[in-house]
Formats: sequence, C-alpha cells, structure tokens
Amino acid sequence: MAHTGEKRFQCDLCGATFSREGGLKQHLMTHTGEKPFKCDLCDAAFSRKASLKQHVVTHSGEMPFKCDLCDAGFSKKGNLKQHVVIHTGEKPFKCELCDAAFPQKSSLKQHVVTHTGEKPFQCDLCDAAFSRKSHLKYHMMTHTGEKPFQCDLCDAAFSLKGHFRYHMMTHTGEKPFQCDLCHTYFLQKSQLKSHMITHTREKPFKCELCDAAFSQKGRLKQHMVTHTGEKPFKCDLCDKTFSEKCGLKRHMMTHTGEKPFQCDLCDAAFSLKSRLKRHIMTHAGEKPFKCELCDKAFSQKSSLKRHIVNHT
Repeated sequence: MAHTGEKRFQCDLCGATFSREGGLKQHLMTHTGEKPFKCDLCDAAFSRKASLKQHVVTHSGEMPFKCDLCDAGFSKKGNLKQHVVIHTGEKPFKCELCDAAFPQKSSLKQHVVTHTGEKPFQCDLCDAAFSRKSHLKYHMMTHTGEKPFQCDLCDAAFSLKGHFRYHMMTHTGEKPFQCDLCHTYFLQKSQLKSHMITHTREKPFKCELCDAAFSQKGRLKQHMVTHTGEKPFKCDLCDKTFSEKCGLKRHMMTHTGEKPFQCDLCDAAFSLKSRLKRHIMTHAGEKPFKCELCDKAFSQKSSLKRHIVNHT
C-alpha cells in the first residue's frame, strides 16, 4: 500500500488511487473477494456497507428514488438515473460493430454478445448455454418446475414475469399495442409486428426447397413439414397423426362432437369455421363455384366437384 505526499492512497495491485484510506480498504476487497457485510434476511453478502444498504431495500419493497416525469420508483439511485434516459430519448452507448445505440450501458453489453455469439452462462444440468445471466436463471426453472409468479384471479402460475404480465392482461382486457394503419389493438408487441405484415404483404420467410414464402416464421416451420412428411402431433384417442397442431385440434372435435361455430340464421353448427362460411352462402344465395363446362354454379366446392364427375 503506497501513501503519496498528496495524501492519495494507492492500490499496489492495480494502481487505483483514493483520497481516503477507507476507500482503498473497501477497494482491496474487490481483489480479495472478501464480503464482510451480510444480509440478515437472505444469504447475500457484499464488500461495501452501502451495497448492503441498497440490497436491504429489495426486501422491504421501499422505492425512495422517484421519477419526476412518471410514477416509476426505484430502490437504487443508479436505476433511477438509467430510467430517466427513457424520457429524454438519449442513447449515449453506441455499438462499435453496427449502428445500434442504447440508453444504458448494460443494454449495450448484452447487445455486443449478439455479434460475438458468446454464451458464458452454462447450465449445470444440461448442455444449454446463454448470453445473459437472467436467461440462465429462467432456464433453470424448466428443471426445477418453479413458477413463482402466481395469478390472484385464477390458478395460473408462471416461471417468467413477462408471461405473467401478459396473462394478467387477459383478465383486464388491456391491449396496449395499437396498429397505426387500422387502429387494431393487440395484447403483445409480437402480435402487432406480425399484424403489420398484413398491411405490407411482406413475406420474408422463404422456403429453401420450393418457392413458398410466408409472413410468419411459424407458418414457414409448419410448411417445412410438408417436405419432410413429419407428423409430430398424435391423437391420444386413435392412431391418427398430423403435421400441424391445428390439424390435431380440428380432429379432436370428431371425438368430442364439439361444434363451436354456430350459424346466426338457423340452428346449424359446425366443427370448422370454413364449413360455417360455406353454409352461410346457402342463406345468401351466393354461388362462387362455377362450372367451366356449363353455366351452372354452386355454393359449395364439394357440390361443384360432384357436378364435374357427372359431366365426365
């Protein structure tokens, strides 16, 4: 430990200098790993008394640092400082590898991993690895089955806070994401993003085996099954299998007899929405299926098909 004539206390291990001996003493703990300040309410321990004081607030739920621009409150002054940037729109932390910029240093750090592909957080129970510590924490719940976020209005429980938050909106009816073009509201941001493609007609997900293209990644994934012939969705009541989950869902109605699609004009009910749609045409007198060999037209495709057989 070197003490300079200017009353600066210097660390012999890294060269850092401090105006007080107490500051140097606390700093040395970062080298030794010593954490003498222990929490009485949990197993957490800290190298600095101030860090322990901030931690204790997480148990009490106290939020002494309030935002002057909204109702947000924080247990740490640093968290409030980071939050305020959201209101100013400032993004001082810029990525050196692309044009991305972020309001918080931690967000930039997480972003840089997308360039390096680094996944330093390894699961001890399987081969999974993650770029963020929080992702590993959530992953561990798949092993333990832990679901700490309980709904007070029903029996649902969730391992992720984000999933719990979305679930609560199903009770409140809240749909915070609005389309600027047609003013439709959505529960999730991802749903709005998928919806926007219906306006642009964009189909960015292309099949490498044929010319098919899709607006959603999930639709492409379902389409790929048509090439492999895979049918992973199996009926528990019979031997039938299906390439898509929706196909299995429709099939299950043949066992249950469920017909959720009701006609508003008569007592008819159907297991498939498409069949209800065809049925409605019989009320409207609409006949969109026309025979190319004569002038006859039909309200249902199956009727046209039978008619063609009679021609041949």
